[in-house]
Amino acid sequence: MRRLSRWAIRPPDVTALPPLPASPLRLRLDGDALAANWRALDTLSGAARAGAAVKADAYGLGAGQVVPVLAAAGCRDWFVAHWREVPDVIAHVPAAAIAVLHGPLTDADVAFAQATGVRPVLNSLAQARRWLAGGGGPCHVMVDTGISRLGLAMAELGDPLLGELDIDLCLSHLASADEDVPQNAQQLGRFATVRAAISARRYSLANSAGIALGADYHADLTRPGIALYGGVVRRELAGLVRRVAWPEAAVLQLRDLAAGDAVGYNATFVAQRAMRLAVVALGYADGYLRCWSNRGGFRHGPAHLPVVGRVSMDLTAIDVSAAPDLREGDWLTLDYDLPGAAAQSGLSQYELLTLLHRRFARNGV
Repeated sequence: MRRLSRWAIRPPDVTALPPLPASPLRLRLDGDALAANWRALDTLSGAARAGAAVKADAYGLGAGQVVPVLAAAGCRDWFVAHWREVPDVIAHVPAAAIAVLHGPLTDADVAFAQATGVRPVLNSLAQARRWLAGGGGPCHVMVDTGISRLGLAMAELGDPLLGELDIDLCLSHLASADEDVPQNAQQLGRFATVRAAISARRYSLANSAGIALGADYHADLTRPGIALYGGVVRRELAGLVRRVAWPEAAVLQLRDLAAGDAVGYNATFVAQRAMRLAVVALGYADGYLRCWSNRGGFRHGPAHLPVVGRVSMDLTAIDVSAAPDLREGDWLTLDYDLPGAAAQSGLSQYELLTLLHRRFARNGV
């Protein structure tokens, strides 16, 4: 009879484990660039004040790292999508400054908001009734002016239930602010109707791209997101917004290839000459998708190092012939300037950031 390991009978005590080794992936964050981006967007917002969209763990960069930097820069208004995103933000800023965009779907959501002081964004008359039934108090209201996502319909603006709400912020969301299309002016006109119909202390329409559309779109509060993190979604932001995120991967192994050697799954790359290869601990499970196969690149000092072969779940191969001094354990920086990487990969700048998964250690802020 095979003797079972003691771990097969009783799991180990995780509290007794030694400290975890460092991750071979790290996401270096430039806090100075992050703060400078918020200040630039706040200035571009004119008479309005800029808040910050920190949903999706601050677009993948880590809310625990991002929020304190933005708060120190002067940000006072924060937007998350899910109630479960609140703890990472409320640890650093006042609860009443946090807005939950998805609103109270259940009575438990209302109870959480009442207990913490976090502000719900009410997106429907049903949510408004639920909020009032749970005690009410200051809240925000979203109105759909043309994106057909969350928000009250324009036809519901006259409902007397809205008059019972204590509305701090009335907001809407632009659908195509990154383009010069008639829809922008159409939504702006509808938002003027919203402002006339709904009494609120403040009003908000512009996202990152909306800020660049000009003062007519700024209202009282703007809500930048991707531009805070280095995304350039309109030409007016080029040169104003700095890169914030620098993904890096450690070299796990170096290999010497001969002409004719194949690399990776399905041999999509075959060496045409002798070359040196590095394998890094990065793959599509970390958000570095297969679209980067034989297309992406890294840098080591001045050397540009192309990805070769197919990106796999946890590993990517790189031609490092141009970096002869590279050693195992050295760090390589991913070519990940958001506008350029989006054009190269076909992914949006939003996807590029939010895809970066938890195996990246967050450093630098």
